[in-house]
Amino acid sequence: QVQLVESGGGLVQAGGSLRLSCAASGNIFRIDAMGWYRQAPGKQRELVATITSGGSTNYADSVKGRFTISRDNAKNTVYLQMNSLKPEDTAVYYCNCNAKQSVILPYREVWGQGALVTVSS
Repeated sequence: QVQLVESGGGLVQAGGSLRLSCAASGNIFRIDAMGWYRQAPGKQRELVATITSGGSTNYADSVKGRFTISRDNAKNTVYLQMNSLKPEDTAVYYCNCNAKQSVILPYREVWGQGALVTVSS
């Protein structure tokens, strides 16, 4: 099994910054893309940012220029640096990855348990 554990959520004032981390552990052979999604109260889960194993990134329009996704492949960890936070960024942030546990097994999608980010106005 592969597990994802997020950390770094919390309460911050509008205009402030937070950094989320997500570490993958377990029996890992290889991790492909990693990403962050979020779900605000009463809304569907939405993509925030993704990063490939080679470092190519993709961002939701709503966070471009404010959020930065990065990863440390040696540590199987992905980060989300969030700057200039707005109240509308308030949500539970979920880490996601596609991982495989051996050369013959297929990639499986894995989700973390979520980290709450609250931005006060």
